[in-house]
Amino acid sequence: MSAFKDLPADRRYQQHFADAAGAEHSVWADYAVRGHTRIILHVEAHPSLRGTGAAGTFMQALAEHARAEGYKLEPHCSYAAIWLKRHPEYEDVLSS
Repeated sequence: MSAFKDLPADRRYQQHFADAAGAEHSVWADYAVRGHTRIILHVEAHPSLRGTGAAGTFMQALAEHARAEGYKLEPHCSYAAIWLKRHPEYEDVLSS
């Protein structure tokens, strides 16, 4: 697993994970910026990472990053919305 990265020029968060065969693939989220809020438009995992927990680990890193940087998240992606709803410990990073 690589470090969580914010790629502001691409408006994308990204993190790499090893699949079952050891190959590195990414999980990413595209976002839009509105003030101190990051609107999560889409979260996607490489097909070989689906079902491995990589996307959940990525979402945790994204929520921790938002908390550390002092901004809020507004999930428009259904996966991000469901993940954040299932993890009330990150309620503080949700936009009102």
